[in-house]
Amino acid sequence: MRYITWVLRVFLFLVLFLFALKNYEVVPLKFYFDIEWRAPLVLLLLIFFAAGIALGVLACLPRLFRQRRELSALAATQKRVGPAVVPLPAAPADAVVPGANPARSPAAPV
Repeated sequence: MRYITWVLRVFLFLVLFLFALKNYEVVPLKFYFDIEWRAPLVLLLLIFFAAGIALGVLACLPRLFRQRRELSALAATQKRVGPAVVPLPAAPADAVVPGANPARSPAAPV
């Protein structure tokens, strides 16, 4: 499995490297007020990809911190109160047990 992972990594690296070699030409990125930035296309793609990842991580941070706070509060409550043991409700006498043979009762002789 380790070799398959390395083969996939090398393949992905080669694909991205060849993509970078094919897109090396300088392109203008135009902003407002006639501001222009000239950079290789592959560099611009990499910058905007990284910015998208960073924005996605930043969007997840509030929920992550809230969940960590809730987990620490629950752990403190469990430490203070102790583990909760909830008894299971007893099955009614006429309940059908899955996998049981109704024609054969445990009291019947074999």
